Amino acid sequence: MGSLEKRAWHAPGIVGFLPALICLVFPPLGLFLFRSPVVVRPNEAIVLTRLGKYSGTLRKPGWYAVNPLAHKARVSLKIRTNDSEYQKVNDMDGNPVEVSAMVVWQVQDTAKAVFDVLDYDDFVALQTQAALHHTASRFPYDSHGKQRLSLSGDPGAVAEALRAELGERLVPAGIVVTDVRLRRIAYAPEVAGNMLRRQQADAVVGARAKIVEGALGMIDSALDHLGERGGVTLDDDHKAKLVSNLLVVLCSEQHVQPVLNTGSGAE
Repeated sequence: MGSLEKRAWHAPGIVGFLPALICLVFPPLGLFLFRSPVVVRPNEAIVLTRLGKYSGTLRKPGWYAVNPLAHKARVSLKIRTNDSEYQKVNDMDGNPVEVSAMVVWQVQDTAKAVFDVLDYDDFVALQTQAALHHTASRFPYDSHGKQRLSLSGDPGAVAEALRAELGERLVPAGIVVTDVRLRRIAYAPEVAGNMLRRQQADAVVGARAKIVEGALGMIDSALDHLGERGGVTLDDDHKAKLVSNLLVVLCSEQHVQPVLNTGSGAE
């Protein structure tokens, strides 16, 4: 649906003072015409209707003279922020999470905002909650090492998806979304403890894997160094013992005491 908005005419400055002059000559007519002048402030628009029909929108700041029978509805054109409440959502993996978002929006088409929705402020708030719930359910809270977007790991991408969906929802109200930011992303309290332990376990496993990978690389370098530069030749049994001992030394969290092999004692 195209824009309904059209511009109303701008009266000369002297017209704004005509009702005061008419009041002196024809008091009843002057009081009636005194409804004609209106003032439009910066970042404000006035939507005019006459006898139930849309007449136009005044946007340019200044004095205007309009039909005295016209109904005037003021609409703020300022940039506004909607801070959504925390809501519980099941993410893509079925885990309950709490999310909230901050939405920056502005009225673009005043006619749609006034005529097509009952209350555009409430409309923005409700559509924000609905879009946030739907968007959060499309992503997992954590990627868990997989190649996928997540709420905690990619908040910018999630916010962009929310902005696109919310922008489509607010088109009928003539409202444009300029920015969206996720404010809170957390597991719900009833599962937060278990999920924290899971994250800690994943971190420990990842760290251990990194340590073992580094230790194996060091062992390969040590064997190559002994064979090429040290001139030491080890059979498979001695290599296995050396690898075992080095893994214990390199991967152990505790301080390791060396054990010296002095050979067999004399009987």
